Amino acid sequence: MYEKTTPSSGAEAAVVENSKYVKEQRQEIFRGREEGLDVSLYSDPDYNWMQMEQIRMGIKDKVDVSIYADPSYNYETMKQIRLALYSSKDLTNYLNRGFTGDELEQIRLALEDELDIDKWLTDDMYMQQIYEIRIGLYENLDVAIYADSQYNWMQMREIRLGLEKKLKVSLYTNILFSHWQMKEIRLGLEAGLDVTPYAKLIFSSTDMQEKREKLIKEKMTKHSGAKRSDLDIQDMTKKEFSIFVENDGIKAFAFIPWIPGNIVKEEDIYEALESRGIVTGIKKEAISDLINKRRMNEKILIAEGIPAKEGKSGWYEFFVRLDMPRIPAPLPDGGVDYVNIEAFEMVDEGEKIAVYHPASKGTDGHNIFGEVLHASNGAEKKQLKGQGFYIDKDGVTYRSKMNGKFEYVNGKIFISNMIIVREDVTAVTGKLEVDGSVYVIGSVYSGGYIEATGDIIVEHNVEMGRLIAGGNVMIKKGSCSKNDCFIEAQGEVSGSFFESANIFAGGNVKANYIMKSNISTMGKVIVSGSKGMLLGGKICAVKGVDTYNLGNSSNIKTHVEVGRTALYNKKQEMFEDKRERILDELSMLEEQWNRILKKLPPDKEQAAELVKKLNAAIVTKDQELADLDADVSRLTNATEQEMVTVVVRGNAYEGSIIEINTIKYMLPRHMARIIFKLKNKGIVMVRL
Repeated sequence: MYEKTTPSSGAEAAVVENSKYVKEQRQEIFRGREEGLDVSLYSDPDYNWMQMEQIRMGIKDKVDVSIYADPSYNYETMKQIRLALYSSKDLTNYLNRGFTGDELEQIRLALEDELDIDKWLTDDMYMQQIYEIRIGLYENLDVAIYADSQYNWMQMREIRLGLEKKLKVSLYTNILFSHWQMKEIRLGLEAGLDVTPYAKLIFSSTDMQEKREKLIKEKMTKHSGAKRSDLDIQDMTKKEFSIFVENDGIKAFAFIPWIPGNIVKEEDIYEALESRGIVTGIKKEAISDLINKRRMNEKILIAEGIPAKEGKSGWYEFFVRLDMPRIPAPLPDGGVDYVNIEAFEMVDEGEKIAVYHPASKGTDGHNIFGEVLHASNGAEKKQLKGQGFYIDKDGVTYRSKMNGKFEYVNGKIFISNMIIVREDVTAVTGKLEVDGSVYVIGSVYSGGYIEATGDIIVEHNVEMGRLIAGGNVMIKKGSCSKNDCFIEAQGEVSGSFFESANIFAGGNVKANYIMKSNISTMGKVIVSGSKGMLLGGKICAVKGVDTYNLGNSSNIKTHVEVGRTALYNKKQEMFEDKRERILDELSMLEEQWNRILKKLPPDKEQAAELVKKLNAAIVTKDQELADLDADVSRLTNATEQEMVTVVVRGNAYEGSIIEINTIKYMLPRHMARIIFKLKNKGIVMVRL
């Protein structure tokens, strides 16, 4: 769709239309822009889309993404750093030690549970080993017995399971035992056997299994002729089961494996729960059902806490449309439907615009260990900013100050005066000068003159006339004249077509075709659709050109100049003049500062107030200078040779002249689907 390839500014266009981006990367950039975020922090083709997503989510949640905005970090590593920042945990030290992804997740979870995992970590440990140490710490086990990177994670697990059941694990902690051998020794200990005859390195795990099963049979045979007490029966049977704690202590599950002779009783489950410190939310009926119905090889929920319920954040309910299509709908040929777009929303004086619904408090919960899980209260949103509205005495209802045009841009409300002209504008109408916006339901004909501090929207055509706007100009059907139509806008100029028009714009100029027109813009010229054509005239676009066709088969001269044009140079001169003026004003303020410091008023409060005001003025000027330097830098960067291009998505015909940063190239022949760009002081062509 067209709206996915035409950003709101030329600088953004240079980012999004970079051929190095894949579809998913572009979607992340657009999603960030729609959320009002600074997408420049991740608009780098070196990031894959999943890395971009993690940076976007961090920006949205107001964490310092610079900590992990590094293409060398994989997606999972970025995710863990971001999640750690939410709980004010610092993973920097672990990153420096070489831990990544899943390893960082285990470390983060341990830190969030206030577990002293640092004491046991070594740089050569991997995720599963760290997991076994974390679970052991969580269950208050003596992890010193197995927190050694020489053990693989399966060996660690066997030792941990033995510690959980209070077995004599020293009989199998020899690092030379495989985890299979360890398991056979552990199962023997759980069955109450004397494992010393087979707990030896000379026996394989298969040998150990045979000896363990033989010992069980001998034990059963020994008691077969005697009357066995309940205790004797218990000694001869197995009690193999596991308790799993999940969801950060919210749930506990029991699992009884099907093994011959495996008899587990309810009291065994309760004893295990007690030893693990599980005291609340125990499901007695589930435990009874588990034992009485012998539900083996099933994972059964036997204890459940109550999760904390986070408070709902504050939110705004709007009573006007926020989804006005800022970019027109695409036409079947890829062009743009400027005719049927709804360009704005009108509101009346006193009309209710929005109501703020305050945040709610959270509800605490508890885990199965009886610990309180504290819930966070919802976050309050800041008051809406902008102009043209007021807030009722209730402090939450926003109303319009006037009858005017409503806009919601980057989280701000703008309501401005709009004059609706319900007739054609001609020389007879006279000059129409408006502090606000103008909406002409008809057309603008010979001698028509409109000057507005806001936008100018013309429902039909513009022939001969002059339009001057402090905002954008939209001519829904288009402009056709004999070079006596003049359009000037600080923002964008758009329309279905422009023929023999003179256009000056601070933003982009967009149409479905442009013929024999003279255009100067600080943004881009964008011509859409398979029938779109940029033909004749001279186009000067600082940030580049994107058109379907350039010129025609009749070889009509079409001159396209991009990059550091005369308009660019003029803008840089304006910046320089403004910089000199700010520096002069700063110099005057500093001189005044020095004079005041030498002779302060005797009244201390008066002196303090005077110094405070002067200091504020200096700070304001410093900020103004910094903002100006940022504008200069952005403009310079936007015209670097890799950034400024002429993109022809269809046909480029002989006779067209391409000029980039004053270097010219005349097309010697017809070309198709081509990008013209500057490289090493020469214009090169790259196939689309």
